[in-house]
Amino acid sequence: QVQLVESGGGLVQPGGSLRLSCAASGDIVIIAEMGWYRQAPGKQRELVAAMRMTAGGYTNYTDSVKGRFTISRDNAKNTVYLQMNSLKPEDSGVYYCNADVLSRFTQRKVYWGQGTQVTVSS
Repeated sequence: QVQLVESGGGLVQPGGSLRLSCAASGDIVIIAEMGWYRQAPGKQRELVAAMRMTAGGYTNYTDSVKGRFTISRDNAKNTVYLQMNSLKPEDSGVYYCNADVLSRFTQRKVYWGQGTQVTVSS
């Protein structure tokens, strides 16, 4: 079993910054990819940013956050970060971390964290 623990959400004014962290632990052989999704009230969950955890570290961002958000990783800690700058009210929502993990005793599986609330408001 694998657990994802997110932290770093909160209330911030428009134009401000937040940094989210997501640490994976448990039965991990290798993590192929980790990413951040968000869900606003009444809307579907959407991809914000994702990153390959293997060599190369390929990244993918949704268009609305390009140039403002940066995803990064610490492979030694099985942790991914999301630096969010120039935040806008439309960035508000619950941010979920996910991880595509190969474990010793289970086949490759995608795990999700519990989510952390981000609210951008004056």
